[in-house]
Amino acid sequence: MAKQSARLRPSQWRKPFLAELAATSNVSAAARKVQIGTARAYELRRTDPEFYREWQEALCEGYDHLEMSLLQRLREGEIKPAPGAKRGTRVFDNATAFRLLVAHRETAARQRAIYENRNSEAILDAINAKIEKMRERRTNALPAPQDAGSDGAE
Repeated sequence: MAKQSARLRPSQWRKPFLAELAATSNVSAAARKVQIGTARAYELRRTDPEFYREWQEALCEGYDHLEMSLLQRLREGEIKPAPGAKRGTRVFDNATAFRLLVAHRETAARQRAIYENRNSEAILDAINAKIEKMRERRTNALPAPQDAGSDGAE
């Protein structure tokens, strides 16, 4: 593995590493997937700001996947064997579901705030563009300035 790892350039392993990181939220698993050492991944993260940003995005995506999986399990319940029974019973963990709902509500509120801020920026950009067009029309409609030294009479 070390020999192959030494031959791979970051451009060869970067995208699959980040995809695996997003899928698993696990740096070691992502490094194994692309056959590099974790130290190499951490080194690139320290020295490359863009890779650091992509790493953070991949982790966020991974945590989103984890949260959605947990949410699905909490909604559908888990089949657990009852003592002495031949068949399992569907069990719901309401306390964890409630905590996850609170956390998800905060995440959703943050995302809405980000979207609304972007939306307000787009509105401001559109207003500024309209004002600029109005200025251009006004400038084009004004008569050409007269030469200051000439009053038309000789």
